[in-house]
Amino acid sequence: MRNREVAPMIFILLLTILCSWITFAPDDTWLGRDVSVRLGLDLQGGTQVLMKAEGTNDKELMRTAATVIERRVNGLGVSEAIVQLSGENRIIVELPGVKNPEQAIETLRGTGRLEFIDTKGAFVAEGTIVKTTGNPNPVMPEVDPNAPVDPANPAPNPDQTIYESITDGKDLDTKQVALRVATDAVNNKPAVTFAFLGESGTRLGAFSAANIQKPMCIALDNVIVSCPVIQSALVGGSGEITSATREEAEKILNQLKYGSLPVTLTIESSRTVSATLGANSVAASIVAGMVGLIVVGLFMMLYYRLPGVLATIALVIYTVIIFAVHKLVPITLTLSGIAGFILSVGLAVDANVLIFARLKEELRNKRSLARAVEAGFEEAWPAIRDSSASTLITSAILFVFGNSFGVSLIKGFALTLALGVLLNLFTAVVVTRTFLRLVVRAKAAQSLWFYEIDSETDLREQRTAS
Repeated sequence: MRNREVAPMIFILLLTILCSWITFAPDDTWLGRDVSVRLGLDLQGGTQVLMKAEGTNDKELMRTAATVIERRVNGLGVSEAIVQLSGENRIIVELPGVKNPEQAIETLRGTGRLEFIDTKGAFVAEGTIVKTTGNPNPVMPEVDPNAPVDPANPAPNPDQTIYESITDGKDLDTKQVALRVATDAVNNKPAVTFAFLGESGTRLGAFSAANIQKPMCIALDNVIVSCPVIQSALVGGSGEITSATREEAEKILNQLKYGSLPVTLTIESSRTVSATLGANSVAASIVAGMVGLIVVGLFMMLYYRLPGVLATIALVIYTVIIFAVHKLVPITLTLSGIAGFILSVGLAVDANVLIFARLKEELRNKRSLARAVEAGFEEAWPAIRDSSASTLITSAILFVFGNSFGVSLIKGFALTLALGVLLNLFTAVVVTRTFLRLVVRAKAAQSLWFYEIDSETDLREQRTAS
């Protein structure tokens, strides 16, 4: 066994073991990371939110708002979410499998305007809606005067005082917004770091330097987040917002980092959506995939004999690797994504068929077994390359189309198919080739019968040649 077979074989074994570990992780965790299977809205249900823009019908503003919402959805870790415009001033958002729908809704609709305000040394209670010089007319919640008061969650009290804004939300540097997790030795609370640029940064630094040991309130979307006491000057306009929980810190992070909404959105309706396909469809898809894999494997072994056996082993390795990648990235599985996955299994065999057909031709031309294997791969490579490239181009077009028109189901299919094609190239060109190189050196595998070339065929070829 030469070095060109040893190194690839070791790599294939290590990769297969690693991917098997990820794929069959008993508690859906791998090295502390969640590698559970993510299902889309059609398979597990979720939340559907209808949001309405207040005071505008501008299509350009609505498209911008939809883009910001989609970024925030991605920041929440929700995959295969659907964000699309409805009519002139509404946005529909579908969130599959969210754990905290209420918090997700609040994160989506917040405009993300962060302001430091001068309260003249007074503390203002957290949750109070305030008017500022930056936004003197905030949207006030509708409160039913006859509704019972919940002491655990009282309605925010609108403060009629107009406070002077020290900073302007547009000067926030979103690149420097980050999450700092529980490193405060005193309070042990997570925080969101930030930095203001331009005049806002200068004003914030000067104000904090002149008001040490005095409170300075922080308002997010005109709602008081906290009123910390200034301990030192915020040089350069940078600082942090401490939160009671990590969930609250992540909410603030997403609202600030992924851009401010150009319009104010109100929730017109929100409802829980049940899975349209459910567990039965997932089970049926898995059965279909397993049946397809077995049938394809049997065909390859019966028709191509020994190379078919090696191709089937490579196909199993391919299935383990691609499923591990789906769990590790993670890629959310929808029914269309499962279809792309199953289709990629069929495409994985296509390359092997081209290689083995060429291998038979080389053997019929009286080449040695080792040379026929190398020639089979070299001659079949242009066809494999071109067919894979055309499929990747098609996948890219489908992905761009789905991204432009908000059709995330098409995006899922395109992404799954493209990933399958790329891994197909690896298994066909590297895995199967390495296996064949190793096998052809064994004496037991020298018989041409294993490669679908029997003695009668050899005699016919010799007579025709003479």
